[in-house]
Amino acid sequence: MSLIEETDELMLDFEKISKIAPENKVIPAAVQNLDTREVILVAYINEQALRETIKQRKLILWSTSRNKLWFKGAESGNTFTVHHIFVNCEQNSLVIQVTPDKGNICHTSTNGIPNNCFYRELDPESGKLRFI
Repeated sequence: MSLIEETDELMLDFEKISKIAPENKVIPAAVQNLDTREVILVAYINEQALRETIKQRKLILWSTSRNKLWFKGAESGNTFTVHHIFVNCEQNSLVIQVTPDKGNICHTSTNGIPNNCFYRELDPESGKLRFI
């Protein structure tokens, strides 16, 4: 893991969208565990990734850092089955409900226990991140 994944310092990347736009035509996709309703991660999806997700019923996103399709779990084996895809009112973001096929749902863990990607909470008093 990198420093940003392990720190309690708040280091939000407010320039992420501006770094990838306009050459990458993507929208945000919140990925939610169908059973627990936990938000697993928020990522980006383009038309090609959405078509593949629908076709395969597996979570396929667009990696903005690698500039290619990202079959979630292809390397780790921790894939997701897609059950529902919700479109927001302005049709510029999605909520994708999934169930993990096995194992971790994020590449991180705390004390050997798999995390979802939202494993830290911002403490409004200190401005630090609190591991949950």
